[in-house]
Amino acid sequence: MTLLAVPNQLQYPRLGLAISRKVARTAVARNRIKRVTRESFRHWQTRLDPLDIVVLGRIGVSAQPGKALDKALEKLWIKLIEKCAGSSSN
Repeated sequence: MTLLAVPNQLQYPRLGLAISRKVARTAVARNRIKRVTRESFRHWQTRLDPLDIVVLGRIGVSAQPGKALDKALEKLWIKLIEKCAGSSSN
C-alpha cells in the first residue's frame, strides 16, 4: 500500500481510499481492504496531523490476511507521523 498526504486547513485528518479492481478482483476483497484500512485510520487518527490522506492499494494486498494488512498500515502511519514531526521542526 502507498500513502499520499497533503496538509489541510481543518483541525483533523481525512482519509480517502483508492482500491481498484486491479488490486482486488472481487467487491468483497476490495471492501475488506477498505474496512481494515478505515479501522486502522480510526485507531491512529488522533496521533495524525491535519492531513488529507489517500491510501492507494497495490497488487497483492488482497492476498494478505487481516493481521498482516493491519501491521503494514501501522508501519505506514508511524512513518507518516515521523515524517510530519521531522518537517515541522525545520
